[in-house]
Amino acid sequence: MSEVKKQRLQMIKELKEQGINPYPYKFEKDFKAQEIKNKYSSKLESGQLLEDEVFSFAGRIMTIRSHGKSAFMHIKDDTGRIQAYIRKDKIGEDAFNIFKKYIGSGDWVGIKGFPFKTKTGELTILVLEIQLLTKTIRQMPEKWHGLKDKEIRYRQRYVDMISNDNVIEVFKTRSLAIRYMREYLTEQGFYEVETPILENIMGGANARPFITHLNVYDQPMYLRIATELHLKRLVVGGMEKVYEIGRIFRNEGIDYKHNPEFTTIELYQAYADYNDIMELTENLLAYVTEKIHGTTKVNYGELEIDFKPPFKRVDMREFIKGHLEIDILEDSMETMDQYLKKQGIEVPIKERGKYIDELWDLVEDKIIQPTFVMNHPVEISPLAKRHREDPRLSERFELIVNGSELANAFSELNDAEDQMSRFKAQAELKDLGDDEAQLMDMDFLRALEYGMPPTGGLGIGIDRFCMFLTNTQTIKDIIAFPLSKPMKFEEEEKMMDEEQDQD
Repeated sequence: MSEVKKQRLQMIKELKEQGINPYPYKFEKDFKAQEIKNKYSSKLESGQLLEDEVFSFAGRIMTIRSHGKSAFMHIKDDTGRIQAYIRKDKIGEDAFNIFKKYIGSGDWVGIKGFPFKTKTGELTILVLEIQLLTKTIRQMPEKWHGLKDKEIRYRQRYVDMISNDNVIEVFKTRSLAIRYMREYLTEQGFYEVETPILENIMGGANARPFITHLNVYDQPMYLRIATELHLKRLVVGGMEKVYEIGRIFRNEGIDYKHNPEFTTIELYQAYADYNDIMELTENLLAYVTEKIHGTTKVNYGELEIDFKPPFKRVDMREFIKGHLEIDILEDSMETMDQYLKKQGIEVPIKERGKYIDELWDLVEDKIIQPTFVMNHPVEISPLAKRHREDPRLSERFELIVNGSELANAFSELNDAEDQMSRFKAQAELKDLGDDEAQLMDMDFLRALEYGMPPTGGLGIGIDRFCMFLTNTQTIKDIIAFPLSKPMKFEEEEKMMDEEQDQD
């Protein structure tokens, strides 16, 4: 046990012996830090006090600067930091002695006081009463810079949030984005629904699933890889506009834009096609962006991304042909195979759709501004309707922003016989060793046989969209608790100690 921890545990013991509870039950807080700043920053001049406007405030002490019989503190809540000034002659000798001896950085406190501005013009609370709300046992990270090791930041997000103020702002923006998505879709007549996370048959996307076991029926189950097939069942049942915001689980790699557990919004609109969904998509994203930033433009690294409708539209076949001189509809698989081998890419499963996927990966990063890539070949779109003008294609689009897929959408396939043949093709891929191929879902086929009206569907990756909204360069920064490689508690403690020693 560290010396700091021993000392703080001793403080807690001494406080209890004096009849002071270091963990009281409640505190009435009148204002948050930002509310205090909004109310008084322009109201006060340097050196001015408002002694008759007493209020309560609470938060975590981030820094303390002692000056004998007084001290300055910076106290933080979830809206920011504000300075407080405590003096012995204002709170009394006993209370000041308790403060000096037992209250330090990292502790949660509640104060009562009134606002004033220092001679340097900083808005400050002059403390009249102070109460310890929680005595911390562990030492805070280095007071100015916080945690430096990224892996520790992700593993101990609570510490990251304490020391890096912008982290809370990122998560608040994420919350607002989801709120405004709901707001927009409600205005458009959509109903929010919930579908199962545990599924008997995984489907709705091409991905490797997480497999678990249901003891009560003694059978394997899958964590969902998409919400698509259950939402479509609701459309079959008669709900014309539905959406779900939920967690998706895919047993795949981890990088700057992939996490095995992520969040999507998926929606379905009866009597619509992919053209209608394109319009809905661009209007939805523009609405959310403008509500948060006051403009459709966001800064992302050195780029400026503009979500103002209408988004650019390009044909997948023509885009690949224009950059690689490969025709994904006319060229043979041998031609595509040879081209990919020249790029150092070996395709393990010799199937046309696999070659097309690999070729698309070579050009996707050439798209920066929001762009709808349209009309994918049927081989890579097992749940999309065939294109009304060319049956080799599907009525599908992906929204690409800065080389990343942000959304995927179809004119939904509602022909049960065609869907059966697509599922059979997926089953053949499964037999060839494709772990991401979809399973035959006979119940979904039965639902289609009862009839699904013409329907447009859309899925948006909320995490990736929020990366653009918050100018974060990795998905781990937008997910509160991203998946990390397992580490023993003792090893993690050692990493923390080494980082503290460096400070």
